[in-house]
Amino acid sequence: MNLNVLQQTKLLKMVGMVKTFPGVKALRGVTVELAKGEILALLGENGAGKSTLIKILAGAFQPDTGDIFVDEQQLKMQGPADSRNAGIAVIHQEFSLIAGLSASENIFLAKPLQTYSFIHLQQEYSKAKELLDKLGADFDPRTPCRLLSVAQMQLVEIAKALSDKASILVLDEPTAALTPRETSRLFILLDQLKKSGMGIIYVSHRLDEVFQIADRMQVLRDGAEVATTAANATTQTQIIKWMVGRDIEQSGVSKKEVVGKVVISAKGLTNGVKVKNVSLEIREGEILGLTGLVGSGRTEVARILAGADIPENGEISIEGRKLNLRSVSEAIGQGIFLLTEDRKNQGLFLDRPVHENFSIASLFRFAYFGMINKAREIKAFLSHKDSMGIRVSSPLIRVGNLSGGNQQKVLLARWLERKGKVFLLDEPTRGVDVGAKEEIYLLLRKLAAEGNAILLISSELPEVLALSDRILVMHEGQIKGEIKDVAKATQEQIMELAIQ
Repeated sequence: MNLNVLQQTKLLKMVGMVKTFPGVKALRGVTVELAKGEILALLGENGAGKSTLIKILAGAFQPDTGDIFVDEQQLKMQGPADSRNAGIAVIHQEFSLIAGLSASENIFLAKPLQTYSFIHLQQEYSKAKELLDKLGADFDPRTPCRLLSVAQMQLVEIAKALSDKASILVLDEPTAALTPRETSRLFILLDQLKKSGMGIIYVSHRLDEVFQIADRMQVLRDGAEVATTAANATTQTQIIKWMVGRDIEQSGVSKKEVVGKVVISAKGLTNGVKVKNVSLEIREGEILGLTGLVGSGRTEVARILAGADIPENGEISIEGRKLNLRSVSEAIGQGIFLLTEDRKNQGLFLDRPVHENFSIASLFRFAYFGMINKAREIKAFLSHKDSMGIRVSSPLIRVGNLSGGNQQKVLLARWLERKGKVFLLDEPTRGVDVGAKEEIYLLLRKLAAEGNAILLISSELPEVLALSDRILVMHEGQIKGEIKDVAKATQEQIMELAIQ
């Protein structure tokens, strides 16, 4: 551990944090301490209380009871501005950047460089360039944020924190959409920030990464602290047991020999530079892994198969019948379902109740003379809730209140109720904790065993290797290779194909 951080003056103390929402006690007296020059990993399943703790630190929530100290000074935060003024910068998984503004304008949005009402754009550009150069950025600060990659937008968020002279940096799932190379660069940067004296709270479900970067780990479960330990004094197995309260046999899925007929096939799919002459087929009972670096064209292939995008060339067939898909609804009618990678913006109606999100694709099953039979709708959901282990107190609550893993299960239940043939799953376990992830793995294997054809798109190579019967690897819109003997495949083999 760096400089024996436990003996240093505490940069941050959150003492006795309690927060209650209607029907839920999100935090039960949690205490968090952070030293200068320390990276503290905050771990736990979805719903453990991590997000609530972060939102309190960001000034978005007020605790019911508890005190916050920065450099031994007690804070009374009434909102996000008080958090920023105290030197706290929180970078959420969904960035808080304005897409139409440049990187430099976003960096100084909260505190513009100005005289009276005149903003000095050139000064902002020069200062932004200085900050971004220190972070190793390779883009012009005048570039609109909508044109930046996820990794570049993350650098803008960190530059914004440095411009505010933040001493505490909180990162929520920072590598969820990064490539391995971008992740390595981020870790080098965080190590530099740590050595400069910044305290960093790192929230992630990727335990292999956590063990690379963290000095200490604090585990929450059901809103309470379970354990706090030095990173070099524990193991992944112990951390998982603390998180879920039980032993989990990770990746405990068994593959089967695929002997079924071809359910869906695509030949020569082309759509601009994103998809170039892509051909594939998926058989009954098969999980076909589709992987590659972010931006390789994986999602675009899934969108074409789901009818969301119309290709310039190529054809799609299901059980030997050629299709002319012009919309998502037509694909759904053929039994082709897409589980989008962006469940919050493209998959769910966050302000609507769970049962409505579940039934939206099968309303014809619950409608009588134009009226929805709510009781039947709820009954159908409850049958999936029990079989899939969806943790929700009532189907009437907002789906936005559920954890990421339970939101993902609601989406899967939506398509199971519709009863299809082809499941296109784009990053199905992104932002999902280790317990829910294993449950989703077992569910996908069950779907395959029932004869469904599954396309699994994932950036997590261990996940692809654990679940797939075959693997296709994409690079710059093209299929660069196929791995048939997955049992003998390695992550290095996949990456060699992915960067060709």
